[in-house]
Amino acid sequence: MKVFVTGVNGQLGHDVMNELYKRGHEAVGTDVAEVYSGIADGSPVTTLPYIVLDITDTESVEKVITEIKPDAVIHCAAWTAVDMAEDDDKVALVRAVNAGGTQNIADVCKKLNCKMTYISTDYVFNGQGTEPWQPDCKEYAPLNVYGQTKLEGELAVANTLDKYFIVRIAWVFGLNGKNFIKTMLSVGKKYDTVRVVNDQIGTPTYTLDLARLLVDMVETDKYGYYHATNEGGYISWYDFTCEIFEQAGYATNVVPVTTEEYGLSKAARPFNSRLDKSKLIENGFDPLPTWQDAVKRYLKEIEY
Repeated sequence: MKVFVTGVNGQLGHDVMNELYKRGHEAVGTDVAEVYSGIADGSPVTTLPYIVLDITDTESVEKVITEIKPDAVIHCAAWTAVDMAEDDDKVALVRAVNAGGTQNIADVCKKLNCKMTYISTDYVFNGQGTEPWQPDCKEYAPLNVYGQTKLEGELAVANTLDKYFIVRIAWVFGLNGKNFIKTMLSVGKKYDTVRVVNDQIGTPTYTLDLARLLVDMVETDKYGYYHATNEGGYISWYDFTCEIFEQAGYATNVVPVTTEEYGLSKAARPFNSRLDKSKLIENGFDPLPTWQDAVKRYLKEIEY
């Protein structure tokens, strides 16, 4: 199978390329940088085909994907700087990437009759209550520009294609790029005490595990909406930090605070990021390992 992967300079795209290669699929990656700018970790992704592409350029998207003629597209590229997305001078660009770029890709997938996987987020919901969000729930109410534009991307895919996977994830961490674990390790080494919010609840997602699932999916025709995070239960960012420090051997004191006490960020954050993942098992997909185990493997990968 030939698979075209967008956003390969990011955490997830990097791991998806490696997973495809490992399984013997033909993988072609793209991003906006002139050359692949991710980590050189000895993995094949650095030597696999790489094409420079601005997904907001409709003509370029059609030309590149049509020439490649993939059997499937895994669309990992997105604007993910949540707070910066709220800036008045950035909103149009965020929408162009997350909604317009996704529509461009979906249009070509329809023309070529190929599968498309779109990576979305719990931010499409209003983040209230305590009940886990169901993958087929249509009660959308994004709290911020990022969530709204990712929802527009979802709708672009669902309204254009029949052969699609829309996979919502949360609290992502991986080798290639910045993430919460790397930030906490840096802060925890520098300070004796850190304050972390304890009223935002969800579950982390290790991109290495997620990449495996996404390739499992694209090898099937079990299309639709899914939720995918690691197993291990719902936790707060405070709980997550405590586990990170314990596994890393840090003695740093972690103080739980409310979102209000911590200080409001530019973009509103969801309190309830619980995602129900039972549809994965119902459709025969293996769930991701526990987040605790994922942290252990991740710390080993980054040599902590």
